[in-house]
Amino acid sequence: MKTYLDCIPCFFNQALHAARIAEASETDQKKILIEIGKILPKFSLNCSPPEIARVIYKLVREKTRLEDPFKNIKIESNKIALGIYDKLKEKVRNSKDGLLTAVELAIAGNIIDYGVNNSLDINKEIEKILNVEDRNIKNRKKASFAYDKFKGALERADTILYLADNAGETVFDRILIEEIKTLYEEKQIIYAVKERPIINDALIEDAVACGIDKIAEVVSSGLDTPGTIPSLCSKKFLTIYNKADMIISKGQGNFEALSEEIGPIFFLFMAKCHMVAKGLDCKIGDVFLLSQS
Repeated sequence: MKTYLDCIPCFFNQALHAARIAEASETDQKKILIEIGKILPKFSLNCSPPEIARVIYKLVREKTRLEDPFKNIKIESNKIALGIYDKLKEKVRNSKDGLLTAVELAIAGNIIDYGVNNSLDINKEIEKILNVEDRNIKNRKKASFAYDKFKGALERADTILYLADNAGETVFDRILIEEIKTLYEEKQIIYAVKERPIINDALIEDAVACGIDKIAEVVSSGLDTPGTIPSLCSKKFLTIYNKADMIISKGQGNFEALSEEIGPIFFLFMAKCHMVAKGLDCKIGDVFLLSQS
């Protein structure tokens, strides 16, 4: 997905929010915004938003001298999500189609995103996720929810690469991975997280904190971008990526980065910004299970 002019104000807002979380002074906040104003013209609009966001957040880290401004937020997100793990498992157990429910919950968990929603109330959003009558999930469009293709791909795949998105959301990913392993114990599942901090994206420590390492192999993509950009990934990860029989791509950032890639990719995400919604001809909050194959 390319970058639109409408994305530019969002980059400034994200940088300002991150600087404030890092407790930068107003003087430093202004300096960061001025530097971003100098950097943005150097980028082509053909770049994906995650490519530009990578540079912006790197600038924030350098100017604030804080490597992981969202660290405490990620810890709290993991803690809150783990607190409802049993409820999530019960919801899957009591459903007619456990895999479908696990997929729905994994997508619903994608709402935990401080990049595009910097006023997020985790407790409040978790309650929405647990609501069986959640409008966005239940009113999904059949054309944008390729569940039958997803099931077929699962049956055929030997190796499944799961691209993680945000901390906290990792608990919802765990629910889906556990359900896949229940149905297909022999499947090899590899869970890929970011190498270095970027917004509230999951790192290896988040995956371990949420128990992913007990059910899947956890690896680093080598990235510090809010989306999986193949050209920036480590060679080791690209070997895994290219050999995977099926790729489960979580989150809008991964969709933005990989939407033009060819491969056995399934995008599970919630549309969170106007430009993504416009491109997909949907409303903000609509959910997707899109097949790239």
